Amino acid sequence: MALLPASAPAQNAAQPARSAQGDVSVTIYNNNLALVQDVRQVSLPNGRSRQEFPDVSAMIRAETVTLSGEGFGIVEQNFDYDLLTPAALMEKAVGQTITLVRTNPATGAETRERAQVMAANGGVVLKIGERIEVLRDDGLPVRVIFDAIPPNLRARPTLSVTMDAKSAGPRPLTLSYLTPGMSWKADYVTLFDEKAGKIDVQGWVTLTNNTGTTFTNANVLMVAGSVGQVNQYGGYNGGYNPRPVPRGNRPGSESGGQQMGDFHVYPIAGRTTIANAQTKQVSFLDVSGVPARKGYEYTNEWMGAEGEAVSASSILKFSNARSGGVGAALPAGTVRVYMRDSKGQAQFIGESGIDHTPGGSNLALRTGEAFDVKVQPVVEKREEITLDEWEKFARYKVTYPDGTVKEVVAERPKKYYRTQMRYIVTNARDVPVTVDVAQSGLGRWWWWRDVRVPQESLPGVQDSADTRRWEVPVPANGKTELTVTFLTPW
Repeated sequence: MALLPASAPAQNAAQPARSAQGDVSVTIYNNNLALVQDVRQVSLPNGRSRQEFPDVSAMIRAETVTLSGEGFGIVEQNFDYDLLTPAALMEKAVGQTITLVRTNPATGAETRERAQVMAANGGVVLKIGERIEVLRDDGLPVRVIFDAIPPNLRARPTLSVTMDAKSAGPRPLTLSYLTPGMSWKADYVTLFDEKAGKIDVQGWVTLTNNTGTTFTNANVLMVAGSVGQVNQYGGYNGGYNPRPVPRGNRPGSESGGQQMGDFHVYPIAGRTTIANAQTKQVSFLDVSGVPARKGYEYTNEWMGAEGEAVSASSILKFSNARSGGVGAALPAGTVRVYMRDSKGQAQFIGESGIDHTPGGSNLALRTGEAFDVKVQPVVEKREEITLDEWEKFARYKVTYPDGTVKEVVAERPKKYYRTQMRYIVTNARDVPVTVDVAQSGLGRWWWWRDVRVPQESLPGVQDSADTRRWEVPVPANGKTELTVTFLTPW
């Protein structure tokens, strides 16, 4: 079943309408938001007039619209987003009369009947003469002809503005607005050469437009960072998105690239058309021979034990510092890692997400689980110890909002324990490896921070109050056992 307005010539179906946009600039943010600035040449009559601006985003945030220029004032503005579709035509025709065109499949002869549209809710109910019919949608050759297009339906999203001009004449008007439905993200393709200790990095911007509108020959600027927005309930969306990441990530302090306030900006060279319902990719980074190395890590939670060995995580580490060869801040995105096999074919070995990363940073990417490198934590012994081995009270300082500092004395837990842990690290590779073994859960409340390590077979590093880490060297086709004793107040 075809639904065609009588005024729509068939020969125009394959010819897209020319855009009414002018000189368009689009600033695209990471968090599903874009700023559109469209400079159009408009001829205004003297006094009040209604001007239409078609080809705006179908998802335009009407409250953000501004129209600037010389010699006029704005009386009223409306966004007409009820778009012309077959379903919308039928819904607007309820109570009106249409023409049904039926074709006899055997003879090809057409018959026409006038029908009144009674309802269009989940199906179309028609009154034809004295009978009631439901318009079937089963592929039979039936067409519907409408006498006219309802005035409140638009073929394209349109902003209409009532303006009061001081004088007649043409002038440039700048239309600006925010719209959701458009975003971008970075994707990285890397080729890692483990023997050479080098990595090649290519960065791509992936741009997606779901606004319902095509932006033609636009000047495009992408902003890396999450701009704050007030949500519909009045709350604030600041873009905070915590996620677990491997150890070894360290923010850098190198400046570089184009910046706008606290954000980095990435312009697309030249102008480009961002078609609706399109994903576009543009290269923005291509570097080779960046120093990189592979590592392994394993984190044990809460001094737990495993019944059998589990795989360590494979970690790829490199820097985006100038001295390392990248020399650029990296917008948030997904890093996909490839390595060449014995035949020289590049094979995918894993992917990891990165946050917005300033220049000079160290990056650690978890690419997967190691097949040949495993760790098994074992609780050798756990026993309660007496309070005599500890002070009974904790003393710590608290700073109040008025600046007053007071010492607080709090009674400690009544039970303390000695736990002897053994971490068995095995390596089935024919090259030696080093595994970062970490024990977490050591200091999540103030009284836990009295955790002490009187004995460890390898020197450890206290990465935080919660986590202690050991670099465990493991020979090729070999095994290393790390033993640690913890004194804990729980």
